[in-house]
Amino acid sequence: MDENAENNGDQANNKAEETEENEGELSVDDLRAELEKIDIEVPEVEISEVHIQQEDAYAEFPMSYKENTNKEKLILAYAENFRRQYVHLYRDRKPLLLNPVNECGIEKFVSTTIRPTLLPFQELYGYDNCAEFVADYLEFQALDPPVDLPNQLVSPTTALKRQKGNSFDFATLLCSMLLGAGYDAYCVSGYATREICLMDQTRDICPLMKKKGELKSEEKKKEVRKYQVKPPKDLRSKFDLKMQARREAEEEAKAAERRKEEEARISELEKPKPDALHGLRIHCWVLVLSGKREVPDSFFIEPLTGNTYPTEDDKFLGIESVWNHQNYWVNMQDCSNGCKDLSFDLGDSAKWEYLLHSSEKPSLEIPDVEAELYEGLDDDEEEQEDERHLEMPPSWVHPILVTPKEYETRCPLGKKTILYKKARLEKFARYLLKDGMITKLSVYDDYELKNLVSVKEWFVNRQDKLELRVHNHRTGLITEYMQQGRLDCMKEHTYKSGSPGPETDRTMVFYDKARVDGLVKREETPTEMTEHFKDRDDFLYYRHVVFSKRMKKFGASTDANHRPILKITERFHRNKEKIASEDVSECVFHIAEDRIQLTFHCEDKRVTASTREFIKPPNANDKSQTITMTPDMTSTFQVDTTKKSPKNLYIYNMLVSLVEAEDQSVQAIRASEEEIKECLLERIREETVSELSISVYDTERNEKAKQHRKELERQQLEEKLRRQEQELDYLAPFLAQMGDPEKIARQQAFKLKEDCLADLKQRLIDKANLIQSRFEKETQELQKRQQWYQQNQVSMTKEDEEEYLAYCSEAMFRIHILELRLNRHKEMAPHKYMALEQKIRTDGRLSDYF
Repeated sequence: MDENAENNGDQANNKAEETEENEGELSVDDLRAELEKIDIEVPEVEISEVHIQQEDAYAEFPMSYKENTNKEKLILAYAENFRRQYVHLYRDRKPLLLNPVNECGIEKFVSTTIRPTLLPFQELYGYDNCAEFVADYLEFQALDPPVDLPNQLVSPTTALKRQKGNSFDFATLLCSMLLGAGYDAYCVSGYATREICLMDQTRDICPLMKKKGELKSEEKKKEVRKYQVKPPKDLRSKFDLKMQARREAEEEAKAAERRKEEEARISELEKPKPDALHGLRIHCWVLVLSGKREVPDSFFIEPLTGNTYPTEDDKFLGIESVWNHQNYWVNMQDCSNGCKDLSFDLGDSAKWEYLLHSSEKPSLEIPDVEAELYEGLDDDEEEQEDERHLEMPPSWVHPILVTPKEYETRCPLGKKTILYKKARLEKFARYLLKDGMITKLSVYDDYELKNLVSVKEWFVNRQDKLELRVHNHRTGLITEYMQQGRLDCMKEHTYKSGSPGPETDRTMVFYDKARVDGLVKREETPTEMTEHFKDRDDFLYYRHVVFSKRMKKFGASTDANHRPILKITERFHRNKEKIASEDVSECVFHIAEDRIQLTFHCEDKRVTASTREFIKPPNANDKSQTITMTPDMTSTFQVDTTKKSPKNLYIYNMLVSLVEAEDQSVQAIRASEEEIKECLLERIREETVSELSISVYDTERNEKAKQHRKELERQQLEEKLRRQEQELDYLAPFLAQMGDPEKIARQQAFKLKEDCLADLKQRLIDKANLIQSRFEKETQELQKRQQWYQQNQVSMTKEDEEEYLAYCSEAMFRIHILELRLNRHKEMAPHKYMALEQKIRTDGRLSDYF
C-alpha cells in the first residue's frame, strides 16, 4: 500500500513538473510573441546631424584651424587676463577684440590670424596695388549690428576662398600682404563715419577723375654776370601800374569770394544727413607707419575701397586698439578730436598699452646718442628678463595663395560696379569681355546719374593696340588712344560720332619716329587738311590743303572722283647749307589760279624776307611738251638791292622744279586721302572683330598652343599605333591561308618563305611602278605646258608669263622629288628583301628548317 502510494506520488510530481515545463515553454513563446509586437523607431536627432555636417564642413580645413597648440592656449589665457584687467580699470570703454572665433568655431588670438605673405606678382609689391587688389577681390558685408565687434574673424585664406567679408576680414588680408611686402602695417579697430563703414562713395570724387597736381617748374636762377647790358628803362607810369594792380586784386578777390560761396553752397547740398550712430559705428582699417620701405609719413589705408588717407583725416573718429603679427596695443589717448591729435609712437607706454613685453618696440623717436654709449652694460640682466617674457606664437593660418587665374579675375564673377559723385565706375576682368575692356568710367552732370556727359573706356590685350577711348556726349567727339606697334603708327584718333567716315572733321596723331615720312599730326575737315611733319630730309614741317566742292560726274566712282584742290601751302625749316635768300621758307601753290608764291627765309639783321611769284604757263601740266617761260611770268621782291638778280636760266629751272614739286605735293595729298580711307576701313574691321592678343604662355586661352599640343598628342598616338602594328605577326595572313596549323611542317615552312618574299617583292615592284607613273604624268603635263607657252608666247601678258614660270618651278621641284624617291626606293628595296629573308630565317617557328 505504501509502495503504491509512493509510486502514485512520484507520478503526480512528474506530471506536475512536465506541466510546469510546458507552461514555462508556452510563457516564453508568448513573451517572445508579445515582445515582437513592440516596435520602436529611433528618433532622428537634429543636433547630431548638425554636428556631423559641421564636421564635414570643417574637414577641408587643416588641423591648425580646428585646434590650438600649447603656445596658443597660453596666449589666449594671457589675453583673457589682460581683458579682465582692462574691463576692471576702464569700465566706460568698449570691449577689445582679442580672441574671436575663427571659421571652425575655435578661439584664436587676433595677432596670430595675420599671416605675412608676399604674393608672386610684381604689381602687388606696392601698397596702392595691394589695397586695390583686396578692395576688388572681396565683396563687402556690413557688420550687424554696426556698433558691436564681430564674434568671428576668419583667416585670410578663407576670406580669399569665399571672396567676401567684413571690414576686419578686409584689413586682416591687406595687413598680411603689406607685412609680406616689407611695410610696417597694423590693423586698427576703431570708429569711423557712416560713409566709410558702409563703403558709401557717392559723395567722393572718382580717383580717375582727380587731376594730377601740376608740377611746379623750378625757377632758374639768373646767372649774375659782371658785365651785362642794362635793361631798357620802363617809361610806364608807376601810379597807373599801381592802380591797375589794385583793380586786378579787387576783381580777383571778388571772384574768389564768389567761388567760395558757390563751393559752400554745393558742400551744403552735398552734406550727408545726420547719423544717429555717429561715433559709435565700429570699423577696421590699416595703419602704415613711416620708416620701412622709405615711407616718409604715416597714413591710413581704407581696405574696403583701397583709398589712402592721412592720419589726421576727419573720416576716422577714434581708435581703440591696433595689432600686427607680433603684438597688440591699446590706445590710451583722448579721441574727442578724432585721430588728429593722436601720436603713433607705439613705443610710448603712456600713450599705448602693449599686451606683450617686447624688446623690439616700434618707436618713432630719434634715439639718444648718450643712451647708445651705455648699451650693452646690463646685457645679462636684460637677457634674463627677456627669457621670462611671453612670445607671440606663429600664425595658425596656412600660406596665402592666389593663382594667376584668380589674380586676373580679381572681382567676384569678374566684374564690379562702384558709384561715385556724379560718376559710375565699372571694372571687368581681363578677357571677360570680347572687346578687351577692363574699366569703364561714365561721368554725369547730376547726382541721380541720368544726364550722361562723357564715357571713358580702358582696354588691354587688343591686337589693334587700342588703349583708351573717350566719348564726349556733349560735343560728340570720340578720341581713341593707341599704343605703339600698329602698322599705320597711329597714336590718337579724334572724330565725331555722327560722321565717322572720310572727308569729315577728324584729327590723327602718329608716332613720327616709326613713320618714314615723319608725319606727326593730320587734321581734316570737309574743305581742308593740315599735316605736320618732323625730322624730314627736305625740311618740310607743315602742309595745308584747301579743297573745293566735288563736282558730280555721272558714271564715275566716288573713289576716283577726288576733291578738287584749290591751294597748297608748305612750310620748311631753315637749311643751313643754303643762303637764306635762296632757302624757301613757304611755298604756296594756287592751283586754281595757276600761280606759285615763294617766301624765303629772313636773312640775319633783316626785318623782311625776299619773295618771288610765278605764273604757270598754259602747258605746265603737259609732260610731253617743253615748258615755255616769258619775263612777265615772274615777279620778285629782293631785300638786298645790292645783290645781282639771278639769270633767266636759274629762274627757268626754278619754275620747272616748282611744277614738279606741285605734282609731287598733289600725289602726296591723294596718298594721304587714300591712307585715311584705309585707316578708317581697318578701324571698322578691328572694331567688328575685336581680336585680343594672347600670350604663348597662356595655355588656357591660346588656341594655337592648344592646337599645337593636340597635334603633338595626335602624333604620339600615331607613333604608338605604328609601333603596335610593327609588333603584329607578319606571318598571320599566310598562316590563315593554311588554316593556322599548330605545328608548321617543312614543306609548309618553305611555302611560307616563298609566299612572304613573293608578296614583298610584288609590293616593292608596285611601289616603284606607282612612283614611275607619277613621274611620267608630271613630265607629260610639263611638256604640254611648254608647248602651250611656245604657241602663245607672243600674246602673253606679264602676269601669265610669271604664272608659267612659277608653274615650271613647282613642276621641276615635284619631278626632282619623284626622281629622288624612285632612286632611293630602288636602292633600299634589296635591303628590305634581304632583311625579310633574314627575319624569316631567325623566326623561332621556322628556324628549324633553315
